[in-house]
Amino acid sequence: MSGTASETDLHAYVDGALDEAHRREVEAHLAANPVDAERVRAWQDQKARMRALFNPVLEETVPDRLRAVAAPRRRIPYALAAGALVAGIAIGWAAKTYLATDPKAVPTASLPKRAAVAHVVYSPEVRHPVEVGADQQEHLVNWLSKRVGQPLKAPILATVGFELVGGRLLPGDAGPVAQFMYQDARGQRLTLYVSRSTANRDTAFRFSQEDRVSVFYWVDGKLGYALSSELPKDRLLAVATAVYQQLNP
Repeated sequence: MSGTASETDLHAYVDGALDEAHRREVEAHLAANPVDAERVRAWQDQKARMRALFNPVLEETVPDRLRAVAAPRRRIPYALAAGALVAGIAIGWAAKTYLATDPKAVPTASLPKRAAVAHVVYSPEVRHPVEVGADQQEHLVNWLSKRVGQPLKAPILATVGFELVGGRLLPGDAGPVAQFMYQDARGQRLTLYVSRSTANRDTAFRFSQEDRVSVFYWVDGKLGYALSSELPKDRLLAVATAVYQQLNP
């Protein structure tokens, strides 16, 4: 490497896959390139939070029938694999919950977990935190409403110190899911996860702590909402209350 580091180099650095000489070259590059250094820091933080959320699953013994197909043939960068990892863990976790509990309770029970995972994956992103930015808010809301199949709103949170960054479409166990992202003046982010709900009997306003991610969630009609952040619980509650009042006047 001659003074620069490729995307693959940066991912390999985060994964701890470089030899000593190569690692020093990447560290020299990062010292001279604060933008790449911030990207790497965000990836490292994302990796740590995902492991903290899923350590119990990661430590489970892999069944023999899966070992034959699970062995990777080549190493792929962490960030490129994150989506597949999250999807696999979420599907496995949902299936495990389904077998252990009343199926009608699964969508509500798993809502904060799915929202926390999505928050951990996308909130650290520096260059591409959303698919559609706040400058296209009308298009964003109309697009997500059409895909989710219900009219959606992007709450206005300026009174509690947050501005809309934008949003994206995510896969969910009951169909497409909308994620709206907000940010305050200090760069702290929160995400509102909106999904179709097939279990709408329990509409209580609830709180869940998913490792370092706090989640307030509730169900209203055909939609489930979950507000996620690493903010202190009392501050997130103030934001969640503002969101709830706007969406449930």
